Amino acid sequence: MKLAVFSSKSYDKHYLDLTLRKEHPSLCEITYHSFALSSETVSLSQGSNAVCVFVNDQLDASVLKTLYANGVRVILLRCAGFNNVDLQVAEDLGFFVANVPSYSPEAVAEFAVALIQTLNRKTHRAYNRVREGNFNLEGFLGHTLYGKTVGIVGVGRIGLAFARILHGFGCKLLAHDPFGGEDFKKYGKFVALDDLLQQSDIVSLHCPLTEGTRHIISDTNLSRMKKGALLVNTSRGGLVNTQAVIKALKSGQLGGVALDVYEEEGSLFYNDHSGEIIHDDVLMRLMTFPNVLVCGHQAFFTTEALSEIAGVTLGNLEDFVMKRTCKNSLVREGHLLVAKDKEPVRL
Repeated sequence: MKLAVFSSKSYDKHYLDLTLRKEHPSLCEITYHSFALSSETVSLSQGSNAVCVFVNDQLDASVLKTLYANGVRVILLRCAGFNNVDLQVAEDLGFFVANVPSYSPEAVAEFAVALIQTLNRKTHRAYNRVREGNFNLEGFLGHTLYGKTVGIVGVGRIGLAFARILHGFGCKLLAHDPFGGEDFKKYGKFVALDDLLQQSDIVSLHCPLTEGTRHIISDTNLSRMKKGALLVNTSRGGLVNTQAVIKALKSGQLGGVALDVYEEEGSLFYNDHSGEIIHDDVLMRLMTFPNVLVCGHQAFFTTEALSEIAGVTLGNLEDFVMKRTCKNSLVREGHLLVAKDKEPVRL
């Protein structure tokens, strides 16, 4: 079995090689590609039986058909979301597709809390100021989180982990999730999205990207938020209309924004552009605001999460090779195993 890994970094190679050597020594031979899988790079899948991809690889109909023509029959997603894969075409072609539905949800939840703390108490600005010998506190006034209302959009594994942490801070928690979630009721209550936006001092997004959730943070919903509230997104960039956020920041409707994801991140994130001119004017404008934090999709980035991603990914491949039922299959033997009208992954 030959596996081509796209969008690979040094840490991907380290954890996949380590897991392969320890747990699946004879499973496959891996070739690593640092660039994303796309229509321009799909030719490099020639000679491989399987490909492994990440969040910004594009597997549309054209790419899938070329993969199939090149002899690829297995698509391994080393992530939870699969909005970048045309599953209907994958089904028609008979691909085996499997993801990593959960990897250290606490890692993402903890990072979301870190973003809130940093944005609220302005520790990123304080760090830079003190390094210049300036110990003035002007401009650093924040709010005590205890007693504040936090709205959580999506209470799957990550949203629930986030709720547990904020409950410990003494926050009042509200949640909106069409799938419900009995476990959350120990920490707060479910409300309609409009009520959540109107009542929350902080809104944190933990839902998957679907056609129903794309731009869930829009001009309309931003206008419904409490004036001066904070917005945090560690889920998927497409949940937020960035232009609308910029308008809300300029008007003062939003008190601050922390983003670990961005709707046009595909050509930027996970690569070093420090020596280049970045031509994304929307992102560059966003980053001029003093009350905005932007990170490079790193919320998942812990030792524990990378170990789990590698283990589950190669375990999915072994299930295919051994003809075992794979609990993480999205498409198997030409049969689509997820609903076609929604993304069921609970982030």
